[in-house]
Amino acid sequence: MHTSLPDFRMPHDEQVQLAAEGFRLLADPTRIKILWALMQGESSVACLAELVGAAPTAVSQHLAKLRLAGLVRGRREGTFVYYSAADVHVQRLLAEALFHADHHDSGTTAHAPVRPTGQTGDAHVQHRP
Repeated sequence: MHTSLPDFRMPHDEQVQLAAEGFRLLADPTRIKILWALMQGESSVACLAELVGAAPTAVSQHLAKLRLAGLVRGRREGTFVYYSAADVHVQRLLAEALFHADHHDSGTTAHAPVRPTGQTGDAHVQHRP
């Protein structure tokens, strides 16, 4: 059957491994909250800790893992580090995951992409944070 699809190609093993690692790191509610907050703009550990309701040390550990996986990046300013989502791919991945969860939870059949507050793009819906 797949041989009849001219553009069908399986992803390379390395791609699959990296994607699986990214999903593994996203399989934590605190990390999802951290990434959602970072989709709104860059933030410090202290601010993220307050937003997600976790200790700054825990948030720092989560950020270190997310940074090593390439999901967030840090920008040093004096003694502070400000974090942001690494790129639009991370934003889309998280937005789709949250939209899927909301879609599944509400039984909605609409398929418009979700965008965080302040993001521009095609037709969008706002996900409840």
